[in-house]
Amino acid sequence: MRTKLLALLFLTALPLSLLSTAASAQTPVPVGHWTTIDDKTQKPKSVVEIYQAKDGSLAGRVTEILQSDRGPNPVCDKCSGDRKDKPVKGMVILWGIKQDGETWEGGQILDPASGKIYSVKVTPIDGGKKLEVRGFMGFSLLGRTQTWVRQ
Repeated sequence: MRTKLLALLFLTALPLSLLSTAASAQTPVPVGHWTTIDDKTQKPKSVVEIYQAKDGSLAGRVTEILQSDRGPNPVCDKCSGDRKDKPVKGMVILWGIKQDGETWEGGQILDPASGKIYSVKVTPIDGGKKLEVRGFMGFSLLGRTQTWVRQ
């Protein structure tokens, strides 16, 4: 009787574990090049490369400036620390995000225009062709969202 009960529990749990594995395998990974779209003007601003860091988390660096009101080679003049007055092109602006279900979160994002660092949540949408990138302080409800488009 005990063996039958264990077998039944195993067979019942097996499909659930396969479903969760299949669901995570279908979640698009945001590694690649993304065109950032300004949430106010809806115009392309830059290209960010999201890559896997040595610790397994994801990070992102600016690889190209498409539009800037501070000229073709802006520097992060409002940043502090090591980023102060450094070129935005080549700068790591996204770091420490890890997958949590269908989103990547737990990391931070830098707004080079203001020099401020925010918590971040990244969600692939439209089959992985776009990313919703939400920067926030404290609660996710208090923040801004940009849509980035895969190149």
